[in-house]
Amino acid sequence: MTVRTNTKQTGDETECKIMCRLLEKGYTVSQPFGDNDKYDLILDTGTDLFRVQCKTGWQEDDGAVLRFKTASKTTRNGEVTVVDYGNSVDAFAVRCVETDTLYWVPAEQVGSKSTYLRLEGPEIDHPHVRLASAFHFDTALP
Repeated sequence: MTVRTNTKQTGDETECKIMCRLLEKGYTVSQPFGDNDKYDLILDTGTDLFRVQCKTGWQEDDGAVLRFKTASKTTRNGEVTVVDYGNSVDAFAVRCVETDTLYWVPAEQVGSKSTYLRLEGPEIDHPHVRLASAFHFDTALP
């Protein structure tokens, strides 16, 4: 049975799947208390700590490109504000919703609002479109 979820549920599922995979790989994972931090979890490699923002991505262009947001969108007093994560995160852990595939993208390799990972076909000459194969979770983790 497929249950339709809202965006909060989808985000929680993404975060949970990422955490589970990290734990399976032997990492220690911590979560900040509350929802007000710019990162969703802390990855402890045993020697380094990484602030990780978990994102859900969607396929575009007939499944050739995965897009995920790299900015936080909030509404205060009816005003929409979009703020990038700046130096607040070290990496983005991304789940492709259609394939359930996970990616690890260092923060210095993302755009300020969205980032695109090319899933198939030739590389695209654009500063924020990267080949997804370079960021497969199991091989790209620190």
